[in-house]
Amino acid sequence: MNQRRFDLIAFDWDGTLFDSTSIIARCIQAAVRDVGGTEPSFEAASYVIGMGLMQALAHAAPDVPRALYPQLGDRYRHHYFAIQHEICLFEGVLPLLAELKSRGHWLTVATGKSRRGLDEALGSVDLAGMFDASRTADQTAGKPDPLMLRELMLELGVPAQRTLMIGDTTHDLQMAQNAGCASVGVSYGAHDSAVFADHQPLFVAHTVGQLHDWLRVYG
Repeated sequence: MNQRRFDLIAFDWDGTLFDSTSIIARCIQAAVRDVGGTEPSFEAASYVIGMGLMQALAHAAPDVPRALYPQLGDRYRHHYFAIQHEICLFEGVLPLLAELKSRGHWLTVATGKSRRGLDEALGSVDLAGMFDASRTADQTAGKPDPLMLRELMLELGVPAQRTLMIGDTTHDLQMAQNAGCASVGVSYGAHDSAVFADHQPLFVAHTVGQLHDWLRVYG
């Protein structure tokens, strides 16, 4: 094994580890319809994935009055929790995480999901004991604010130069920049990887297999 370059690896959840982008976008569209707003396009609904829930819904539905935001959030949760059982890990994620764990990396999650949503997702797959810490947008601040990354680094005692953020959106990569961390993008999630360059990721993986190979050599 190569000597580790990074001690702490933080993963985004939806679109990076979990194949959930399409379902989340459809739930956002349905929630906006339910409260009488103009349904966002699939691309617009996908763009906000990774933000905190209310931040994302407000961005996706600019014509919905602020007074309806609580109802909008409730409708999103209604649709999401009704079909969350359909979501699964991308193929190859479990072997990737297991190998990183065996190399002694701290593995963490930094996600725009709610604490409840992440806990339910972690309980639904074979990930017991895999992650050493996690932060959600409702615990800290939504991306690209660096607070959740900074809290993870502080909790585990790892400096920014030894921390790597992996995600599928510009929100993830910008958060890493804001925290002074390196990043890797994945192109199989919510955002078009053509827009990643401005955020200077070390690498863009087009499959989980490519991500695994890169981390084996450079992680």
